[in-house]
Amino acid sequence: MKSKICLTIGTAAIAFASTASTAQSGANLQEDSRQAPNACSALAAMTNLRGDLEITATQRVAAAAAGELTLDPFSGATNGMAMPAYCKVEGILNRRIGPDGTEYGIRFAVALPDNWNGRYLFQGGGGLNGVVRPPLGTQAAGDAPALARGFAVASTDSGHQGEVFDFAFTGNQQAMLDFAYNAVGRVTQTAKSIIAAHYGRRPDHSYLVGCSTGGREAMVAAQRFPFEFDGVVSGAPAMRTGRSNMALANAQAAFNRAAEETGLGADHAAQLFSPAQRLSLQTAVLEQCDAADGLQDGMIFAMTKCDFDPAKLQCGGDTNSESCLAPAQVQALKTAFAGPKTSAGVPIYSAFPMDPALFGEKVGGLPGFLPSDAPSPLGAASTDSSFDTDAAYLAAMSDQGARLMDSYDFTMLNSFTARGGKMLMYHGTADPWFSALDTVDWYQRMAEGAGGLEQAQAFSRLFLVPGMGHCRGGAMTPDQFDLLSPLVKWVEGDDTPDSVPATARALDNAERKLCPYPAVSTYDGHGDPDMAVSYHCKI
Repeated sequence: MKSKICLTIGTAAIAFASTASTAQSGANLQEDSRQAPNACSALAAMTNLRGDLEITATQRVAAAAAGELTLDPFSGATNGMAMPAYCKVEGILNRRIGPDGTEYGIRFAVALPDNWNGRYLFQGGGGLNGVVRPPLGTQAAGDAPALARGFAVASTDSGHQGEVFDFAFTGNQQAMLDFAYNAVGRVTQTAKSIIAAHYGRRPDHSYLVGCSTGGREAMVAAQRFPFEFDGVVSGAPAMRTGRSNMALANAQAAFNRAAEETGLGADHAAQLFSPAQRLSLQTAVLEQCDAADGLQDGMIFAMTKCDFDPAKLQCGGDTNSESCLAPAQVQALKTAFAGPKTSAGVPIYSAFPMDPALFGEKVGGLPGFLPSDAPSPLGAASTDSSFDTDAAYLAAMSDQGARLMDSYDFTMLNSFTARGGKMLMYHGTADPWFSALDTVDWYQRMAEGAGGLEQAQAFSRLFLVPGMGHCRGGAMTPDQFDLLSPLVKWVEGDDTPDSVPATARALDNAERKLCPYPAVSTYDGHGDPDMAVSYHCKI
């Protein structure tokens, strides 16, 4: 039987103090962690001394049995374990009306489970955010969401409301600041105060897990809020979306030119590669690179070492069939996958790995890298057949929003790591939006700044996932894995994650092993190839 909770509320609110100055967006909230625990409904009275916190709702949410909740609308995945009953607190920080008459404010939700394990998790967002998603903590957690494990979980719209790719908020100064980084800090500091008010103490450890925009937010947590978080998981981070968009525009223009040269016309570029040619490309890449990891299974774990040249499929001589490629198609592939460069050869964005999944019509619910008729969240494809890389480079260099939001340039994490902070990163090599090689580039620069790979791996790991699209999915990929558990073990028990087991749904949940870059998961011919223990991480 649950005991009654004695609650004492001051005059009319549970207030938590604010320091007069702070190094983190002026929002370094400090509460009296010695207060007695408070019931869920009492949290509705919370305010802060800044005067900009409103608790808009509190409610008790009943427990849910395993399989009752749909966690991923794309795959239909449900909760693999029971979800506890919890107190859900919703609120808004700094509600205001912008110069354009639009209401802004950092909306958030915090889930406070009955089986709290003393930990806090910030749930990363996606796209341009704009909506408060259920605070469950499902990303990179396998079939055991953070909330089910007992984490207190927070989510946020990052300071504005809108559809996933609604750019309207970017015309408001504070909304841009909130989306760029401020919401991560303010929501975390507020959530910790709510946690302390509810449970009577602050969390023992704090984490952030996210992919795409959430992956960028994980980097932001380590870069800008090194004293708020103990560990982060950053998946397929949207580190510099202005430049990745330029890479996609450069690729589309190359495909459009090829469509014009082959007589299709740019408005029919989606038909540039026939199903036979797509299959031919996939087969050729697999024939050249699949066995490099010791097993021909349709997944290339040694993707960064796969130097495939599509010219080997060019029609002519003994190569004349419906699956060979015209010279214009070969050139388009080389231009697109190489990434955009200025006329002086200065890279604007990284190259893309030639993962065989990228040659398909779709990968993980999104169109592949080649032109396609598959619907895209980014809208209809451009029909432009030219792309001015020099102009694009100048635009990138003068982009104020990019300088504010991008997490690509900053690599110094010594305040985060000095207090034991740990970072796990992952990226699918078949991501058609953000190149996995761009994440590799950031990781290499970060390692160099830390004194070398050995020093960097004392606090960080990067896992590349073959065949996986953007954050999840793919026809042949081991995209089912749990990075939250090894992160917690590393932070709290110094248990270094030298590898991570993963399963591939396309292979009846056969197991594989993800290895930290630059090591490659390798099968040496011994043991059951469907068991992760049969693989070894080799440089």
